[in-house]
Formats: sequence, structure tokens, C-alpha cells
Amino acid sequence: MQTRTLGAAALKVSALGLGCMGMSHGYGPAKPKEVMKNLIHEAFDLGVTFFDTAECYGPFENEHLLGEALEGIRDKVVLATKCGIHIDESGRQLLDARPETIRKSLEGSLKRLRTDVIDLYYLHRVDPKVPVEEVAQVMGEFIREGKIRGWGLSEAGPKTIARAQAVTKLTALQSEYSMMFRDPEARILPLLKAENIGFVPFSPLGKGFLTGAITANAKFGSDDFRHVIPRLQGENLQANMRLVAAVQELARAKNATPAQIALAWVLAQGDFIAPIPGTTRLDRLKENLGALRVEFSADELAHIRELLDAMPVEGDRYPAELAKRVAE
Repeated sequence: MQTRTLGAAALKVSALGLGCMGMSHGYGPAKPKEVMKNLIHEAFDLGVTFFDTAECYGPFENEHLLGEALEGIRDKVVLATKCGIHIDESGRQLLDARPETIRKSLEGSLKRLRTDVIDLYYLHRVDPKVPVEEVAQVMGEFIREGKIRGWGLSEAGPKTIARAQAVTKLTALQSEYSMMFRDPEARILPLLKAENIGFVPFSPLGKGFLTGAITANAKFGSDDFRHVIPRLQGENLQANMRLVAAVQELARAKNATPAQIALAWVLAQGDFIAPIPGTTRLDRLKENLGALRVEFSADELAHIRELLDAMPVEGDRYPAELAKRVAE
């Protein structure tokens, strides 16, 4: 397994991690726990050492799943989880990054994950009510106390990253990045590289779109969060199928699958990048890991960039309410 090293904590992780959210949350009903535990074990046996979860996935159930699944191999993996999103009784997601809340969340995550230390602890979304410097301060305390090894932000912009970095050095930023969403290239990737901050892209397969498994007339259920994503709806979805066709053509030329092309492309953007595609199926897991065998020449990468530049994605990646949670 290829490895990557993330940021200030110098966490050595498998080049491809495993995003575990969909096992319990976000993509329809939660999957059977024993089946998902077996999948996590299979991932480890195949070389995956980087597992990602969050307090709010379930809520709490995904952390319980990881805690059970990783018993016995905990010291052989890098475990990431997140705080800062509270789900109320009505199911609404509320941001709360107050230091006292974060400390309480950390203690809960340690128990659910059955561990004494969390390798990478993210603020899941920046809370505009709490200065990010306060969050960075308490994260530094956790590091000194030995409760976390490194910390990160999710969906934060350059200004927020710089403010946090000035207080406690960041290990990683986790944000969306794929052939379908390339905004981080302009300002985020250069900053992360310059500051030695790792990048952990979520949705590197465009929420499944880049695999070709989503048809032009797809409809998502109310328990699948993709039903609110504008670029995956109606005319936008149909217009964006040209991107899928382009990826499929690239896959044929490389004797690979579209998913492998999409993941290999993200990996090729920098050695400080470790994507975390999610899956609940062993065949998809093996397919994704096959991306590590796909290589691009400089000319091929330039050609792909020209292709992507020529077909801008139609529709926003978030509805307006969720877009507000992306920090500057």
C-alpha cells in the first residue's frame, strides 16, 4: 500500500482511506453492523490504515461501529473523527464549537471509539459564533494532554486556515475535491502545500456521480442527502452527464474503471493528499483501491485539465442553507 504523510502531526496514512459515514448515515438506511465491521476488516487486510468517522454520523452510531471494528488493530491504524455539529431532537444540524462543548464531545468520542487517543480530530464545520482561534487553542490543549495527535478543519477557507494555523499547527484540512468540484485548486491547495498541511478530500467520486452509477434520470430518496444537492437534480444532472462520459472515455484508454480514474486523478494532484472514498460494498472497495495502480503522465494530466476546463459543472454543490457553513 502506498502511503502519504499528513501535516504537523506527521501522520502516516494509506494513500486511500475509507470514509465510513455511509455505513450509518447519509446514504439511505444504516447498513447491518456486522456486515460493515467485516468490510472494515477487509479494508485493513487490503492495506487501508486510514479510517474516517464523525460524532454526528448516526448520530454516534458510526463511531460505535468503528470502535468495535477496530478493536485489536487500533494501534495499526490512523483514526479520524469530528466534532462541532450537534443534531437536535428534530434532526436539525446545529453548529457548536464552544471549547466546553468540544471537550465534552472529545470525551464521548474516545469512549465510543474505545481508544485513549484520537489520531486526527477535526472541527466538522467552522462555527461563526466562536473565533477559530479559541478552537485552535483547545485543540492544542488536547494535543499536550495526549488525547489527540493532531487536529484539522473541514470546509474552511484560506483566512480561517491561516488564523487557526497561527495558534496551533494544523495536521489536515478535510474538504470536498474531485473532478467534479475543483474550487480548492485556486487558493486552498497552494496554501496547504506551503504550510505543510495535509489535504483529505471527501467525495472524491463526486458523491458517486463520477463512477457512472447514477443515471441522468436518477431520483434520490429523502434519507439520501444527495436529494438536496442541486448539481444532482433535473436538468443539472442531465447536463453533467457529459463529465461522466469524458471520465468513461479516459477509463477505456487506461483499461481502468471511471472510479479508478477519478481517484487516481485526485491522488496525482499532490503527495500531501489522501482521499477518503466511502463505500459499503467489498467489490467497490477493491475497485477503488485499484486506483493506486493507475498513473498519469504530465501530458495526460494536462489533457485531463483541458477536458475539465471545457465542461464546467452545472448547479451548486450545496443548497443555499448548507453553503453558508463553508467558511472563508
